[in-house]
Amino acid sequence: MKYPKEYLDEIKSRLKVSSIVSKYITIKKRGKEFVGLSPFKNEKTPSFTVNDEKGFYHCFSTGEHGNIFDFLMKTQNLKFGEAVRNLANLAGLQPYRFSKDDEIREREMNEYISVHKLYIEKKKLDLTKLINSQNEISNYLKKRKLNIDIINEFNIGYSSLNSNVYDEFANKFDEKVLQETGLFLFDERKKIFVERFRGRLLFPINSLTAKPLGIGGRKIDDYNNFAKYINSPETKFFKKGNNLYNLDKARKESNKIDQVYLVEGYMDVITLFNHDVKNCVANLGTALTSKQIMILSQFFKETIICFDSDDSGFKAAIRAAENALKYLKPESQISFLFLPKGEDPDSFVKKNKKNIFLDYSKNKKIQIHKFIFENYLSESTKSPSSLAMVEKKLKSISNSIQDETVRKYVLAFFMEEMSRYSHYNNKYNFINYKSDKIKYKSLESTQKIFEETKQFSAIDIKEFSILYIVLNNLNFFYNRIDLIDGIEFVSKENKIIFESIYVSLKNGNFDQLNLDNKILSEIEKYATIKHIIKKNDKDEFKLVEIFDDIKKDLKTYGLEQRIKELESKFAKDFSQNTFDEIKKLKKEQNIN
Repeated sequence: MKYPKEYLDEIKSRLKVSSIVSKYITIKKRGKEFVGLSPFKNEKTPSFTVNDEKGFYHCFSTGEHGNIFDFLMKTQNLKFGEAVRNLANLAGLQPYRFSKDDEIREREMNEYISVHKLYIEKKKLDLTKLINSQNEISNYLKKRKLNIDIINEFNIGYSSLNSNVYDEFANKFDEKVLQETGLFLFDERKKIFVERFRGRLLFPINSLTAKPLGIGGRKIDDYNNFAKYINSPETKFFKKGNNLYNLDKARKESNKIDQVYLVEGYMDVITLFNHDVKNCVANLGTALTSKQIMILSQFFKETIICFDSDDSGFKAAIRAAENALKYLKPESQISFLFLPKGEDPDSFVKKNKKNIFLDYSKNKKIQIHKFIFENYLSESTKSPSSLAMVEKKLKSISNSIQDETVRKYVLAFFMEEMSRYSHYNNKYNFINYKSDKIKYKSLESTQKIFEETKQFSAIDIKEFSILYIVLNNLNFFYNRIDLIDGIEFVSKENKIIFESIYVSLKNGNFDQLNLDNKILSEIEKYATIKHIIKKNDKDEFKLVEIFDDIKKDLKTYGLEQRIKELESKFAKDFSQNTFDEIKKLKKEQNIN
């Protein structure tokens, strides 16, 4: 049996060709395409290209050409069904079982989409007839700057208060299908089915493959007590938490733009799109879900959440941040953007145009973990008990993160920031040295290091932790100098400090250890590992285990940076030596 075209199209729409190919071979972006060495032939000059926009790969040296299914079949020796199941899993789709139920579901979905298509076409036609007349609708369209081009682009429609096409549709479609679409309600008083979206402007909500699945309706008459916006109810084929408004159009921008704006309203999206900011989507009146986050991260490296700047928008942003952080991956990024008070994306872009909006976004966006920290800190009184509650909450949020690596570094960031508000009284003796030979000398080169550093990365914290452990166990490391051989520091300042310690330990002459008390205080302050070390200060085996873990993290980071440098070089010269070195480092990276 054949897979339905709709099912295969859904898989292809959810996965970029480059994201699949890059799992098996190294490719680099060049213009609109990706290039790399052919997986079908041994070669030194890259002849293999990938085009996400057109959805195919092509090998100029062998003539091989195809889509993501073809690629898996030809490079991984899979049958078509195996390739489909593999890719469906990556796309977050249920496997297709070819059962009678699946056939029925496919037929029902086609009917469901057909009803929506016809309904939207009729309602768009109704709206275009009113656009140039003098009435409430045309006045609203002018006020919101919705011209005929925008109406056609987004298939916007209108259902009048007196409209009712149910009987007409009942002559073309099964009544059960009509009722399951959610487009009609049963009027208990009149005992008839009526349109759900009467008196509203209609915004079709499409699938990734641009098939209409639902509708959002905005009331025109602001004098009644009805909700301003309503969406189609949850149906067998429409789940609000699985969809985003305008995603079918926005995903096409991912071939040239790494960011996507997530906003609250349909009009925010339409206005941004109309001002050539086409990489924008809107959630559908629900809290941000893991499914929506996953879908966006498949297409874009960064999601910028830009909700309204009022109280409800800020509260929604907090909820979105805590939920989104759980599903954050190392390869993706989530930021928040807050516009000036009283503004939303719709109003801000209309006033300031595209370039100012993009500049504002670039300068004002804040990464998700920083936003969460600053929010909870701002709510505290800065008293010890209040700060303790903040720390407890931040630890709880960190523990909810699914990815182990992200969880580790977010917690390190939170604890690092909290340490700035802790109070230490250890001007002279916070480090309990086991040797009385150490003398503290003022050294200007080290004294300036931390005065000039205001923000630290997770790797900086790792380096502080290495320094903290060594300084607190000088006699131990004097006898086990092998443990610190070969450690590479990223920060030049930390490297200077470490080299000074290393020389003193190697020579067994602690008089050479020139560190100022202020520097020692800074190491104590930012070395988050101290809490674990203090609990295990008498267990040398545990000390070595912790120390080795941090060394591995530093080495992994160093390898990642070197690989990035070489990959950047390879993208320009495509040297076989460079490629071989990348492979060698990646192998070492996996071993590490």
